[in-house]
Amino acid sequence: MNDVKELLERAAAEAGRPSLTTGTVYAGVARARSRRRAGASVAVLAAVAAGAVALPHWSDGTAVRQSSVAAASVASAGAPDRAGRLEALLPAGTGRLEPVSLAVLIKHAAAEDRERTAGPLDGQYAVHRDGGGGVGYLLVSVRSAEELAGKGITAGDDPCEAVSAEPGRTGCVSEVLPDGRALATWTDTMRGGDGGTPQWGPETVGRLALENGDMLLVRASSGFTGPDAQGPLLGAAPLTGTQLRELMLRPELRPAA
Repeated sequence: MNDVKELLERAAAEAGRPSLTTGTVYAGVARARSRRRAGASVAVLAAVAAGAVALPHWSDGTAVRQSSVAAASVASAGAPDRAGRLEALLPAGTGRLEPVSLAVLIKHAAAEDRERTAGPLDGQYAVHRDGGGGVGYLLVSVRSAEELAGKGITAGDDPCEAVSAEPGRTGCVSEVLPDGRALATWTDTMRGGDGGTPQWGPETVGRLALENGDMLLVRASSGFTGPDAQGPLLGAAPLTGTQLRELMLRPELRPAA
């Protein structure tokens, strides 16, 4: 059930490219499946949720490099405005949002690269808390029905069936809303990695099927460690499952019909 994480990450890794090709997706899936078999863990949903291709993990204890200014400078046009609008929808005390590019932070992609967006508040945002409280991330992405279908994911799937089989993933809640849309949220300790980088902290993940078959995917991460980290991990994911559910139900995150 790593699909949402990998999809969200792939969006970062593919920053600046016009689209995600079928060949690239299937190649990534093959690699992911191979790693999971080696670790005796099978993920059913992995690879389309808006992020970067699996990245090697840095060991704990490595130096932290402050790169907030550089990360902000590569945000796409309109990202600061989106960050402000998204921040206004979050519970008090969540933190300050700063648009970033994980492709630049982690993969050191060219600064002129831009992530593609489909939803009005799509983007990658660092979550800063005052007083040295750490840096987390909020990744928001709307993915098309065509892209999801290429990964064997449809709006009618129950992701909790797959989540229950994955180590570290717990608390999955799946529901059908009154209008027929399916919503699911779960938590992930992120301790079942394959030894790559970066080392991600605990997170809360959600997916919401939209009326047209597209899907809203959100990942609320407590951050990552390594030489390119913007700060220490948050004490917990920036949003709880309940808070993430409330956010995903906001119409501001969905494309206009």
